[in-house]
Amino acid sequence: MEKIKIGLLGFGKTGKTVANEIIQDSVCDLSWVVRRQTQKIEYASHLLGHEFEQGRIFSRENLTDQFFRAHPVDVIVDFSKSEAVREYRGALELGIPVVSAISQYDPEDLAMLKSYAGKAAVFYSPNITLGVNILMVVAQILQKIAPHADIEIIEEHFRDKKEVSGTAKKLADVLGMGHERIHSIRVGKTVGKHKLIFGLPNQTIRLIHESVNQAAFGQGAIFAAKYVVQQLPGIYTMEQLISEMFMKNIPVY
Repeated sequence: MEKIKIGLLGFGKTGKTVANEIIQDSVCDLSWVVRRQTQKIEYASHLLGHEFEQGRIFSRENLTDQFFRAHPVDVIVDFSKSEAVREYRGALELGIPVVSAISQYDPEDLAMLKSYAGKAAVFYSPNITLGVNILMVVAQILQKIAPHADIEIIEEHFRDKKEVSGTAKKLADVLGMGHERIHSIRVGKTVGKHKLIFGLPNQTIRLIHESVNQAAFGQGAIFAAKYVVQQLPGIYTMEQLISEMFMKNIPVY
């Protein structure tokens, strides 16, 4: 099977973990990485402790329309910042699909991302882990089964995370809840934990998802990349993909 060539935007703490997951996947090849600044080490694989060369490092100033022609890939994975959507317009013009895992978009940048869907496949999921999106789908199903349940959301993250979790906001939105029903906890080095509590008259149901390692984001991005390279132009989400898989796998009694 021919490998999927991936270009990665963002090489911070999460980006490095994602890069390492891509490098170790047998179906994927990390063609290049774009970070804010270049450095003496030329390849991401060397920076991550591997002896082979994979994932040549470029700085953001290299992102011109010519860059994507000179360094073609099958899909771009974006773990950088909201404004980066303006920097890979040239790639979408070439029909290169993108997987965006940006948790907080400025409205104008999000509108621009969605506008690309007319030219290429755009896979957008603020939290790209499989588990969180399974949680989201199950929560919606449970709400339809028990529409009168009281629902509260608790999100727990590392001590220095300041903003309310974008995933928690998305959960509230899909369940038709106000964001005031989100309760935030900041402790230690917690990667990410989301809990939905459904209160019924004589019982309580708790749905919990916890990311114990940031590698979960890399695995989700790889899952999305393998899917989106086969799709026509349009908007796709992990929630949509998981919903389709649920429908296909519902047991018949």
